[in-house]
Amino acid sequence: MKHEAFHYPTLESLQLESKKLNAFIPLAEDVSALFQPLPLAGKQGANRIVFQPMEGTDGTEDGAPGDRPCRRYRRFAQAGPGLIWFEAVATLPQARASAHQLWLTEKNVDAFKKLVNEIRETSLKENGYAPLIVMQATNSGRYSKPHGYPEPLIAYNCPPLENTPLPSDRIVSDDDLKRFEEAYVNSARLCQEAGFDGMDVKCCHRYLACELLSAYTRPGAYGGSYENRTRFLKNCYRAAESAVTGPGFFLTSRLNVYDGFPFPYGFGVSAESGLTPDLSEPIRLIGELKEEFHIPLINVTMGNPYKNPHVNRPYDRGNYVPDEHPLEGEGRMMAGVSEIQHALPDLPVIGSAFSYPRQWAGNLAAGMVSGGHCAMAGFGRLAFAYPDFIQDLKKTGVMDAKKVCVTCGGCAALLRQGTPAGCVVRDREVYRL
Repeated sequence: MKHEAFHYPTLESLQLESKKLNAFIPLAEDVSALFQPLPLAGKQGANRIVFQPMEGTDGTEDGAPGDRPCRRYRRFAQAGPGLIWFEAVATLPQARASAHQLWLTEKNVDAFKKLVNEIRETSLKENGYAPLIVMQATNSGRYSKPHGYPEPLIAYNCPPLENTPLPSDRIVSDDDLKRFEEAYVNSARLCQEAGFDGMDVKCCHRYLACELLSAYTRPGAYGGSYENRTRFLKNCYRAAESAVTGPGFFLTSRLNVYDGFPFPYGFGVSAESGLTPDLSEPIRLIGELKEEFHIPLINVTMGNPYKNPHVNRPYDRGNYVPDEHPLEGEGRMMAGVSEIQHALPDLPVIGSAFSYPRQWAGNLAAGMVSGGHCAMAGFGRLAFAYPDFIQDLKKTGVMDAKKVCVTCGGCAALLRQGTPAGCVVRDREVYRL
């Protein structure tokens, strides 16, 4: 379906179009809800804004953060979000998404510790508070490229993601999965040693843990039934939990609640629902994570940025034209986040995909938070393009339309190329396609 580029000069025009499309886009003129503190895991987020894990593909060969990651996180810290969800950090060398993905090891833990301390000190100096910092621990699965070319580790052959089935030797065995689980012991121990407040057992965007949630067709202990499909994720939590010492450090996940693929190839749908989300299993899973592992919050997302990016980051310009209006995709995300939050009212939910409405992104975030649809609002692309939007929102109640993310997908294109990623529109001195 063809659609016009973003053209909503007023908040009212965006509201009218959303209603016309029957899209769930709760907007608020008053953005003060975003600047209320939120208690989390015995600590406190100074506000309701989260900078999502935006991978830069710019670590050193040994996995340490180099000059560019340090520049990125200084900018994020100066901006003043209440929570910085630190980008994907590999649990194993073969699980890296690129030869320059971050990878936390005994040899480089001090470099991570230095950066974490710098984030806190910078925010304290600039804003008077330090953000909570969560590290995303990942196994890249089918998107593993540890040497710069694809070396996929897949849970099963998935026709929506493959033009032809991948060789059977790329399907990881149950024994492989057990070894991958054990890697979270070391990751959690080093994550805590580096000074992070918590660790995300990454389970989104069809990386390995996420893909296993939809492994209906996989035989054995990790496929078929709900219990089997969630086994890897829960075992990773158990492994990580065994390494954590003392109070104050927590585990959580950025979790796909909907993949955007039909049964039996997608999580968050049923055999009867087609492409319509069915969030009964995601709600069950998140509830179980809360009960067994005492997660203090959950970060909700959808889709696959490599195959159907319109699901998790609606856009006006991209590699293909979706068969839906971007506001319909935006509404699906907001409705899904709201459904999770209302099903689990005692668990703070972080919503995703707030960047699409441009200068009205803060109004959507405020509408979601003030309406009880989520506890915090997560920004990814917009943080690359315009990290100081937080200060503008706080001072004036509006974002600068000349600084916002234009949803061009340039940052994602850089990531797919395996080159350092950032905003190719607003940060052109550093990042170019």
